[in-house]
Amino acid sequence: MEEESETLSAAMANTLQVSETTTDQDEDHFFDCEDTLSGEVRHSDVIMAQNDRLEADARTEKDFGSETERLENTKPCLDHSDRSDENRRDSLTSDPHLDKDNDEEQEKWENDEHSDAEFKEETVKVAEYDDEYLRELEKDLTEEDRESRRKESLELKEKGNAQFKSGEHVEAEESYSAALKLCPVCFTKDRSILFSNRAASRLHQDKKDGAISDCSKAIELNPNYVRAILRRAELYEKTDKLDEALEDYKTVLEKDPGIPAAREACMRLPRQIEERNEKMKEEMMSKLKDLGNMILRPFGLSTSNFQVNQDTNTGSYSINFVQNPNNNNR
Repeated sequence: MEEESETLSAAMANTLQVSETTTDQDEDHFFDCEDTLSGEVRHSDVIMAQNDRLEADARTEKDFGSETERLENTKPCLDHSDRSDENRRDSLTSDPHLDKDNDEEQEKWENDEHSDAEFKEETVKVAEYDDEYLRELEKDLTEEDRESRRKESLELKEKGNAQFKSGEHVEAEESYSAALKLCPVCFTKDRSILFSNRAASRLHQDKKDGAISDCSKAIELNPNYVRAILRRAELYEKTDKLDEALEDYKTVLEKDPGIPAAREACMRLPRQIEERNEKMKEEMMSKLKDLGNMILRPFGLSTSNFQVNQDTNTGSYSINFVQNPNNNNR
């Protein structure tokens, strides 16, 4: 009995062991199945994604080919347009009328710039001669400031004198001009000398008009400045203003009779003025005669039909009409 009982127990134990093993195998098989199904789903998704990508690449390649073909077809038009633009630029560049317009525009711009520079220079000149304007600018200067500026201007004047003696007339003019900008208007005598000295430097540069203006300003500031009057007289004579020169020479003799140049000029100029007037009168009569002949020609007449006689006693003139002037000359 005991043996049967042990045999039965052993058989039951084996049965339980087989059952456990089967359960474990079933569980293992279940999880393996789940893993297999999951793997199959992901693989199909990958395949579908790859197919979609291939189709997209195919469409992109097709679109790219179409775009390339379109660009190839458009390129001749673009090349033609570029050549047209280039030809247009070449034609504009080589257009003589356009070049002329550009040259005229450039010349106009340069003339405007030159005119602006001349205007500024003219403004500076006017300011130099306008004492009222300068006095208004200097109204806030103290006495110490005025004396300081005068001292600087005198130093510049000495510098200009040294340059003038060395023949540096341009530099001397610049020094005198700088001194005039500094010298206050209240020091009229100093400014008069500066104007006269600058006139001398301008005379050596053949700037006669500017030199005459400087002399006139120097005389205005100091009417007894004989050297400035004499210098202006010489300038007037050099510019064929003989009447003005004679007046200045006479003024010099009145103020200083011991100046030989003024005395000699007062003896010489009257004769030159008379000769000049006679020459001018002859030129004027010749022009009037030409004008008269032009007016009388349509009527078959000329100025020869009119004789002009001067009365020696009164100096007046009388005009007589002559019908046949050629016969009267026989």
